[in-house]
Amino acid sequence: MIITLPDTSTHEITKNLLKTQEDYSMATGRVLTLIVVADADDDIEAILAPVREASREHPSRVLVVLGAPESEPARLDAKMLFLGDSGSSETVIMTLHGPMANHPAEIVTPLMLPDTPIVAWWPTTAPANPSEHPIGAMAQRRITNARHNVSGNALLRVSSGYTPGDSDMMWSRITSWRGIVASALDRPPHDEILRAQLIGPADNPSVDIAAGWLADRLGVPVERAATNDDIEDHFPIRKLTITRASGEVTIETRGTRTIKVGVPGHPEALVAMDPRSDTDCLAEELRYLDADQAYACALTGLGRVVVR
Repeated sequence: MIITLPDTSTHEITKNLLKTQEDYSMATGRVLTLIVVADADDDIEAILAPVREASREHPSRVLVVLGAPESEPARLDAKMLFLGDSGSSETVIMTLHGPMANHPAEIVTPLMLPDTPIVAWWPTTAPANPSEHPIGAMAQRRITNARHNVSGNALLRVSSGYTPGDSDMMWSRITSWRGIVASALDRPPHDEILRAQLIGPADNPSVDIAAGWLADRLGVPVERAATNDDIEDHFPIRKLTITRASGEVTIETRGTRTIKVGVPGHPEALVAMDPRSDTDCLAEELRYLDADQAYACALTGLGRVVVR
């Protein structure tokens, strides 16, 4: 169900939210308020798709704030999505025109659920310091998406502007891969680790954050090398080589959904691993609302990575 409210107010939006809940006996068991910050020119359906799917695990009130600062005069247009059009959430899409685009916090505050966590997500371009953004200052968790904002040094932006509670989907994209790495290193022989090398596309920040994670956790020299290809449907970390006294542990991408693992003294193993979508990453980020200490340590480890 879709309700369109052109040139409206937060009072009218709230009234329609309550009326729809009463008329359709909608459950109000929302677990958080998710505020999505984007631009009016972004692909809104591409942004809403992962939100809709992630809501099946995390029923939320979703407030989508779209800035259109060049429009005049100041005006608030809203579209409200319920039931099948919004997954397990209720979604309010608000386009802020003119000077109103500079005051998003004042617009969303009357619409937030009381006594629930607040999460902010920038699916495309994010501010240099999310915690200082008017929306980010209200949120317990702030999620950015450096893979969709690679102009300039996106990795430098997220590391220099880090505040506890920040996270980026480049980190959740490698969760399954990190589990494979940990499993390979748990297998004997458990001798000394000397160094590590990662190979992946030069402009993919997931490769860089993986290198930072290894530098922090292993405490050895880590080299990050670039490939000449950037095949979108392949996992970005093409190959990891960890050198131990007994030989090399290798974790290498084979095709689109297979990882080959080689450990000295053991037969090679093939592990299935699907590429992680924005839906997978967003759902994972919403499971943990405390500060992600492992992510913070990985950002710290970036300073010890050698780039070739």
